[in-house]
Amino acid sequence: MKNILGIVLALLLAFKAYAGEITVYAAADLTYAFEEILKVYKQKYPQDKVKAIFGSSGKGYTQVVNGAPYDLFFSADMSYVEKLKQQGLTLSDVKPYAIGRIVLWTRKDSGIDVSKGINTVLDPRVKKIAIANWEHAPYGVAAKQCLEHYKLFDKVKDKLVLGENISQTAQYIETGAADVGFLALSIAKSEKLQKVGTYYLLPATCHNEIKQGYAILKHANTDKETFETAKRFYDFIGTPEARKIFVKYGFVLPGEE
Repeated sequence: MKNILGIVLALLLAFKAYAGEITVYAAADLTYAFEEILKVYKQKYPQDKVKAIFGSSGKGYTQVVNGAPYDLFFSADMSYVEKLKQQGLTLSDVKPYAIGRIVLWTRKDSGIDVSKGINTVLDPRVKKIAIANWEHAPYGVAAKQCLEHYKLFDKVKDKLVLGENISQTAQYIETGAADVGFLALSIAKSEKLQKVGTYYLLPATCHNEIKQGYAILKHANTDKETFETAKRFYDFIGTPEARKIFVKYGFVLPGEE
């Protein structure tokens, strides 16, 4: 009996030593894709605990610079991660994980036909247009660039309602606080939003490429278990299982543009 208990105890201790817990800061456009990625990752590495926090890439960058205890950073704008590397705040190479696309989205019961494309914003029934704050949200930057590309920004700027990130922007349209809005395709393709809304995919040529990247952060060096878990998750993002999920949510994979 003692031998059995000893073996069990040894296995538990070994399991504990191998287990790690990490916190990931991820761009809000990853909210739904990450739900599935984390589910698959958990099946493969049940000993690991991965906590994801979502928000705008610019705010995530600022928080990391100010010492926030994140172990990995997934940005919707790769330049934020590259700046962290330049500041000595990363432990790994900065890798691209996806290229994002933006859509014009509305509720199915709004009566507004977004299939007309970007000119939908000129529809007299459109009183409020949701857009992520371009000061720190990459999808807001892209949406603003699209409006400027079609020379519509000045015509609709008084109708714009700014969301802190792309998730809050989606909430504005879902709840009726805005009539239409610019969302990440990855949000529009979620089961939740497909049930209640419809979208028009905007041409990639109307904005700069939304190249997204990630890296392991310096905080992951807290202890061996944390770093090993961070490295496993970092590597997992490049696997066929994870890449398949990115594609499902409308992301373009790097190298397959």
